[in-house]
Formats: sequence, structure tokens, C-alpha cells
Amino acid sequence: MRESILTAILKWIIQKLTIMDDAGHISKGLGVIIILAPLMFIGHFLEESTGFVSWFNAHASPPITPGLFWTVNITALVITIIVTIIELAAPSFASAAFLILWLSFLMLANAIFHITGALVDWRYMPGLVTAIVLYLPYYFLVLGKLLQKGRLKLLPAIVLIFLGSVPMVIHSYLILFRGSRLF
Repeated sequence: MRESILTAILKWIIQKLTIMDDAGHISKGLGVIIILAPLMFIGHFLEESTGFVSWFNAHASPPITPGLFWTVNITALVITIIVTIIELAAPSFASAAFLILWLSFLMLANAIFHITGALVDWRYMPGLVTAIVLYLPYYFLVLGKLLQKGRLKLLPAIVLIFLGSVPMVIHSYLILFRGSRLF
């Protein structure tokens, strides 16, 4: 009994980590690439941890504390893990929509924020390297796969990208150009 449960769990994990279904056809799931989302986010906030709080506090008020920095990032990591599990467990239009909505906020708009911040200051901004090297290629890979597999159509994807990005874009604008913040 115990072996059959363990075998079933192992088979389910292997199936979810591949892009092939039981019949050997390419599945609609994203496979192993989706597991990289939390890992990339961890890499990004570890890069930020070396100086983002002081960078932020030099640009916006009210200031943030290291504790708030970690609380925000751990919360975002939990959300990223939940989105990843949903996509792994039950790939669907809804999971694809939720994924792009979240990654548009977390990765796309955040990368734009880091790039714009570095351009405004004409210097390195903590998080810039992972935003460019990890976030942007990964985001467009995931988006491309979802479009290619027919999980999302272009128009709904554009709407989701816009809706997911807007809060971070507004927040970024306020930090970089008004010295305040949205959240």
C-alpha cells in the first residue's frame, strides 16, 4: 500500500516536471521551467538585499526598513510558489492568466523599474543584474510558451500584462520621479 502511494506520487511529480503527458504527447503545461520562477525571485531579492533599502530610502519617503523589505519579499515569494504550484498541478487558461498577471507585476514591471532607476541615477541599482539577466528572458520565455501552446491568446495576454504591470509601474514612477510610493 505504502509503495503504491509513493509510486503514484513519484509518477505525478515526474509527469509534472516534464512537458510530455502519459501518452508521450507534448502537454499544455510549462514543465520544469515554471519551477525556476521562485528560484529567480530568490536570486533577485538576494541581489537587492545588499543595498536596496538604502537606495530606496534615498529616493522615496516614507522610508522602508530592512524588516519591511524582507516581509514584502517573503510574501511575494509565497505568492510565486502558490502560482507555480497551481500551474504545475492544473495547467489551464485560468492558471496561465494568473501566472502572467503575477509575473507581469513581479518580473516585467519590476525589471522596467530597475532599468529605469539605473538610467535615472546613471549608476547601478540593487537588483538590476538579475532584472535584466534573469527576469526579462524568463518572463518572455514563459509568455511565449503560453502563447505557443494556445494557453493564452494575444489580446487577453496583452490585457493581463497591462493589468499586472500597472501597480508596479505606478509605484516605480512615484519612487523615481515624485519621491513617494504607492505601497
